[in-house]
Amino acid sequence: MSTKSVIFSEPGLLRQAVISAFLKLSPHIQWRNPVMFIVWVGSMITTVMAAGMLSGKLAGNGDFPAMLAGWLWLTLLFANFAEALAEGRSQAQAKALRGTRKSVTARKLAQPHYGSAAVELSAPDLRKGDVVLARAGEVIPCDGEVIEGGASVDESAITGESAPVIRESGGDFASVTGGTRILSDWLVIRCTANPGETFLDRMIGMVENAKRRKTPNEVALTLLLTALSIIFLMVTATLWPFSAYSGHAVSLPVLIALLVCLIPTTIGGLLSAIGVAGMSRMLEANVIATSGRAVEAAGDVDVLLLDKTGTITLGNRQACEFIPVSGIDEQQLADAAQLSSLADETPEGRSIVVLAKQRFNLRERDISEATFVPFSARNRMSGINTGERIIRKGSADAIRRYVEAAGDVFTGEVTRIVEDIARRGETPLVVAEGTRVLGVVALKDMVKGGIRQRFATLRAMGIRTVMITGDNRLTAAAIAAEAGVDDFLAEATPEAKLALIRQYQNEGRMVAMTGDGTNDAPALAQADVAVAMNSGTSAAKEAGNMVDLDSNPTKLIEVVHIGKQMLMTRGSLTTFSVANDMAKYFAIIPAAFAASYPQLNALNIMHLHSPDSAILSAVIFNAVVIPGLIPLALKGVPYRPMGAAAMLRRNLWIYGLGGLLVPFAGIKIIDLLLTSAHLL
Repeated sequence: MSTKSVIFSEPGLLRQAVISAFLKLSPHIQWRNPVMFIVWVGSMITTVMAAGMLSGKLAGNGDFPAMLAGWLWLTLLFANFAEALAEGRSQAQAKALRGTRKSVTARKLAQPHYGSAAVELSAPDLRKGDVVLARAGEVIPCDGEVIEGGASVDESAITGESAPVIRESGGDFASVTGGTRILSDWLVIRCTANPGETFLDRMIGMVENAKRRKTPNEVALTLLLTALSIIFLMVTATLWPFSAYSGHAVSLPVLIALLVCLIPTTIGGLLSAIGVAGMSRMLEANVIATSGRAVEAAGDVDVLLLDKTGTITLGNRQACEFIPVSGIDEQQLADAAQLSSLADETPEGRSIVVLAKQRFNLRERDISEATFVPFSARNRMSGINTGERIIRKGSADAIRRYVEAAGDVFTGEVTRIVEDIARRGETPLVVAEGTRVLGVVALKDMVKGGIRQRFATLRAMGIRTVMITGDNRLTAAAIAAEAGVDDFLAEATPEAKLALIRQYQNEGRMVAMTGDGTNDAPALAQADVAVAMNSGTSAAKEAGNMVDLDSNPTKLIEVVHIGKQMLMTRGSLTTFSVANDMAKYFAIIPAAFAASYPQLNALNIMHLHSPDSAILSAVIFNAVVIPGLIPLALKGVPYRPMGAAAMLRRNLWIYGLGGLLVPFAGIKIIDLLLTSAHLL
């Protein structure tokens, strides 16, 4: 299962959204959105009046109030449909997550070690603290920590990624998730959660509960919309006595139509959908957010703390230089280093082969009679025996012991080269042929391609980037300069990370951080946006307010982008809605009050057919603009990194001017259709 798929094509999703749209017409639900509740009350009043007129119990022609009531109900349904469709996406993703559960038999161990007596039971019968054994081909029965063994694990059921990962006891890669499958070897696992409290259960709960959690920004905007609605309600209520005083009292349905078009119904109808869609976009990026609050906070982030290894650098050391000792040619060193690395499948070994090809065009080596010596943790060397050549490469200490054991000397020149390389923050790999040291290969954790440009983009967004590393200050400064980050924290300890986050927060900044280890947990708990890696420890995942199922540290940049896109979408549609309302004034005000105050005819710049057609056209446009904007609310407004002033200008030009012009054209077209169809 991959949460990256947007499940609009799932059978029944649109049908369920339509059903939910009708169910949400309940006043208990509508009351949560004050703007749409005013529309609901207006719909009820016009419906009752239309029914009374059509039945003859009230005086007047009921056709116009009936059509008005119908379109007001459609306005509510379209707004409910937008919210239901956004919720439906989350529900579909939760259903997909729930589908990853399998009926699993667990092998519970009597003692916490491999080979202990075991009893088989159903996975739901396991409890926190139980120890289980899982072998190759079996599904891991619970969330837990590996306490013994190491294995390759297929986590595609959770992450959607096909590449297996290594899980082993000790360190930061000991956490396993129930429902994933072991591909090789075995693991002894201590369960860390009871049934119903697993990581998968929490993910499903996060997705399902996403629909009604409002963020502080959304609450503030709701209060603003409520205040505007109350103001316009008071304004509309005072207009009736003015019109009555002139001798041409405006009817109640017309006043209701005026109120509905004055209040910000467009953004009021789409507000919930925008918030839910923001979380849904996080899910599409394979990031589980605990609430909409976390997504919103991501949009306000202005400081990013990024771990060096695997985020800024590749995480795999690459050969960058051959440094021969006196009397040895660089090509001779490259030749020996490449030969000893031909069977080395590590990233370091492959990079040595590639560097020798690039520098000296060394390729098509004859190794038909060669014997390879694989690397072992005991001697910390690897190499090749081919003909009379015996070549070894390894750490400086390992080669020193190898050379001195053969009666030769590990010279001071080699020691100085090794120390110089280490001082630069690189890793020295010494190469010897026979008992003579030929030189040193410098390995470097390479900065990722394009990362400097990404940091420049973040800087344009007003975000400060800080690299976190355990390297010494000299090495950290060199990598920071190459990567283009704004600052760095060297020799980072958990206490230092926590202090740095608090320092930025005391300055009024919003801080985001990513981490996977237990030592990251305090800082993750303190950060405003904390993205924990799914491959990390349980402590890290508990401390974060987001979990990246792909365990990709660079995902933090995408998380911030999605958060800012959600804020951009809300701001853009709010601008469009306010401008939209201004345009509708020119349709309704002249039509409603021209009889009382003929001077208002000068404002009828659209030359609409009649007062009734003008009012109904504005109400119809007010209704249809909501479904027209649903795709934009769900997909999000494209975000471009720019300053606040430039973003405001862009919003005003595109969505402000667009919101002002579109209603003029839309209302005029609807007016022409109504009159040509002789509906009024």
